Amino acid sequence: MQERFKGFQHQVVDVGEAQLHVWTAGSGEPLLLLHGYPQTHMMWHRVAPVLAGEYRVIVPDLRGYGDSSCPDAGDDHAGYSKRAMGEDQFQLMDALGYSDFFLMGHDRGARVCHQMVLDHPERIRRVILLDIMSTLDMYENMDMDLATTYYHWFFLIQGRDFPEKMILHDPAAVVESFISRMRVQNDVFPDDVMEHYIEKFSRKEVVHATCEDYRAAATVDLQHQREALKQAKFKVPMLVLWGTPSLRRFDVLGLWREKGENVSGLLVENSGHYIAEENPGITCRAAQVFFRSGNAVLSETELAQIRG
Repeated sequence: MQERFKGFQHQVVDVGEAQLHVWTAGSGEPLLLLHGYPQTHMMWHRVAPVLAGEYRVIVPDLRGYGDSSCPDAGDDHAGYSKRAMGEDQFQLMDALGYSDFFLMGHDRGARVCHQMVLDHPERIRRVILLDIMSTLDMYENMDMDLATTYYHWFFLIQGRDFPEKMILHDPAAVVESFISRMRVQNDVFPDDVMEHYIEKFSRKEVVHATCEDYRAAATVDLQHQREALKQAKFKVPMLVLWGTPSLRRFDVLGLWREKGENVSGLLVENSGHYIAEENPGITCRAAQVFFRSGNAVLSETELAQIRG
């Protein structure tokens, strides 16, 4: 597995409430990459080495995921709110010496990115979100199709450790099920990468922490997002890429533009949920074009460059 992040330095950074395992490489302006569920930093293995040729790339395991520590959630699940998980990342970047930075996230990591933009916009230069609508939009627009595709949003929030017990009965089946049903391309998850995901997701404390991530999403995260709607739109330039078929029937770009003043967006053809692994070329071009751009909102020419 080290070969997939050859040239990256591994370290453990104490960010106060958690200890994050982090991989860094490259030089230039700082770029923080945040992974999703049920994955780890490894989801960036096709993207991070390329971007490290241009940026100082920082790739952590989120709290509760991979090899990072699993702090207590608290009775209200706030320990896994996207605000708390985002604060980890601000503390991490402080420890590495960066006051502001570029940001890209997928799935749960993208939800952390969204909250980071709301909480400390002055620290985010630009942000890319991969294949999400906001958590509030997802719950408020839920129907049978979405509930079928995203059934885990309701399964993982159940109490009394019920989902934890079910997952730990066969973690491999759970990981393989999530990844197989939300992808479009079949041959982009190498055996060693899948084995890594399964190994890390077999830790009892990780399974519990990741359930708490979803429990927070259904409670305290919604509170934070409703509070944000009462404020002015965020101004941080944002690029949203989406591929999942269930999201394509929504006005994804329009929904994000209700929240932010400077939002660009692009549907990634031939992609399911795992854009960075299914379409690493577009993912890298998106970072290169968007982070270099002098435009708060990308032009059609720039969007065409990302499409390739």
